[in-house]
Amino acid sequence: MQEPTPTPQEPTVLSRTGALYFPIALVARLPYAMVVIGVLTLVVSARGSVELGGLNSAMVGLGVACFGPLIGAAADRFGQRSTLLIMGVVNSVVLGGLAWVAFSDLPIWVLFLGSFLTGASVPQTSPMSRSRLVTIIKHDLPPARRPRALSSFLAYESAADEVIFVFGPVAVGALATTLGAWAPIAGAAVLTLVFVTAFALHHTSAPAQSAAERAATLAPASELLRPRLLVTVLGIASVGMFFGSMLTSLTAFMQDRGAPEQAGLIYGIMGVGSAVFAIGVAFLSPKFTLRYRWPIFAVLILVGTVQLQWAHDLPSMLVSLAVMGIGVGPLLVTLYSFGAERSPEGRSATVMTMLGSSLMVGQAGAAAVTGILAENLSTEAALVVPLGAAALAVLSGGMNWALTGKSSPGRAQPAGSDTE
Repeated sequence: MQEPTPTPQEPTVLSRTGALYFPIALVARLPYAMVVIGVLTLVVSARGSVELGGLNSAMVGLGVACFGPLIGAAADRFGQRSTLLIMGVVNSVVLGGLAWVAFSDLPIWVLFLGSFLTGASVPQTSPMSRSRLVTIIKHDLPPARRPRALSSFLAYESAADEVIFVFGPVAVGALATTLGAWAPIAGAAVLTLVFVTAFALHHTSAPAQSAAERAATLAPASELLRPRLLVTVLGIASVGMFFGSMLTSLTAFMQDRGAPEQAGLIYGIMGVGSAVFAIGVAFLSPKFTLRYRWPIFAVLILVGTVQLQWAHDLPSMLVSLAVMGIGVGPLLVTLYSFGAERSPEGRSATVMTMLGSSLMVGQAGAAAVTGILAENLSTEAALVVPLGAAALAVLSGGMNWALTGKSSPGRAQPAGSDTE
């Protein structure tokens, strides 16, 4: 996270956020990364079916898909503080109820409903953190420093997500092993109640706007349906599909070798490398524009997933994970940078929530499909799903290339702009 050196009189992102912002925002997003795997672990333990666990994880993703963008829209309209405070309490209660329902004699449809409501009430901390930083950069920093600062802090946010998505499953495994399958869900509920509340009350939380202010600054909702923004959402969804399918197929791979509990640690090889390379994006030349980065980083993931098809032992699996890690972190940074630049006026939280929701939806859906393939066919069949996700990332990168043109005559573009 490297911010260009300002003059003593100029504001910085850190001066606007304060030192405590980043640790609070980091821990507040941990439940977001725990919930999909936590629900899977809970249902498998309580109901004894991997397939049922995968389907409930998919229901979590469906809930996020249906309500995540609406939560972002509510934050843009009524302010993040009130939106997060309400959703944090609701989500904590729903998580506690889900843990009870899983071990009860209630029918499966009640369990599905609980999983859906869990996803529907996720507070969306990670997208809202991005929205806050993007807003600070666009409104408080001098224009000359904005492109570099945007790249640096979005790189940090993506690295933070990588760390959380690596340690989220590890935390689920540790709590489930030491306390029981209910513990990850209960832990997520407590973390949500404490840290999401702290994040909501932080002074960076945007206040609610009056009707006049919304009319003056809020772009029409139809602008959210522009092709260049929708293709970015598709790209993020492909990364989520990769995350969900890779972790699930890796778990099956390690289960075949008698050590499924080590899957999270092995997965960390990719996650740590991905986080390091995500941070490194801030040091790339502005001439290597976002338009080029998307397909190139997606191809690196594709190469790793092709190698994955011939990974028959742990060393070859580690090589594949390392190659994929080079591409996935920088690709996330690139996609969120596109999302920031393509956000309609006044709808930053909505767009970032759309992207965050599509990431979780892709993760949950792919985890469910991969789990079904692993249980009913083979691990080899499950390992094909990450390949398909990587191919979709490349395809969406090609679509974005076609949709993204050169700068319009006479219109200045910042370094690293998507239009270059």
